[in-house]
Amino acid sequence: MKEKQISIIGVPIDYGQSRRGVDMGPSAIRYAGVKERLEKLSYTVTDLGNVSIPNRHKKQEQMTSKLKNLSQVIEINESVAKKVDHEIEKGSFPLIFGGDHSLSIGTIAGIAKHYQRLGVIWYDAHGDLNTDQTSPSGNIHGMPLAATLGFGHHKLTNLYGYAPKVKTEHVVIIGARDLDPGEKDFIRKHNIKVFTMHEIDRLGMPQVIEETIAYLKERTDGVHLSLDLDGLDPTEAPGVGTPVIGGLTYRESHLAMEMLAEAELITSAEFVEVNPILDEKNKTATLAVGLIGSLFGETLK
Repeated sequence: MKEKQISIIGVPIDYGQSRRGVDMGPSAIRYAGVKERLEKLSYTVTDLGNVSIPNRHKKQEQMTSKLKNLSQVIEINESVAKKVDHEIEKGSFPLIFGGDHSLSIGTIAGIAKHYQRLGVIWYDAHGDLNTDQTSPSGNIHGMPLAATLGFGHHKLTNLYGYAPKVKTEHVVIIGARDLDPGEKDFIRKHNIKVFTMHEIDRLGMPQVIEETIAYLKERTDGVHLSLDLDGLDPTEAPGVGTPVIGGLTYRESHLAMEMLAEAELITSAEFVEVNPILDEKNKTATLAVGLIGSLFGETLK
């Protein structure tokens, strides 16, 4: 990473999905020693604490759409966008911990205004390309990538006052293995570059990351990594709300982070969907910290 200043921002949001506990994800990652790990790599790390989360008992406004907790998700993501925007203005690398994946709407909104052609690596078992029209559940954590690309409810797509934040040709999804019908249609229609588990098994992670780096380097002027811990297999990362068997291993993910570090490609990052209630002795948060270390240049030599 070119920036030696890192700003940690916690987003303890659980309004985007239906299982409680993911709001404790930022605390679990901190408890696993992330700040100390990064400081050992000679980074200056400032932990800015958590963004404010509205009271869960706050009355939900009546919406004509079926989106759950829309007003709360919007309020939180506006705060996230402002904080991330401010840290980039200061020249710091924003490192965000979640919390459910709906927080990406805010993080990318705060980041993309600083780039002409922001790229996104979506490291996830899911595409998160649903909209209010295609979502089977109405949970907004299944919609952030679509919203970032300018598709879905106007309050999500226009968050922070502009849309779209990212172009479809500047996205790479890695690790997908659970896509809804509407998401499959979206991927085909917009020709999204996706490496499903099928491709990863056939090609191997080194080739997948090499192709990802080559694809994004020629198209973008910055790349945001959005890593959902459910991208990894639940035997290794059990503390997630929507586990899907047959996922990426820690070794594959560790290698992917090392290769991204070597390429100096990543300009911002988030690690999301850590749910300590569903975890085993903070295993998933500890794994996340290991991946963060690799992303920021930690090696065995």
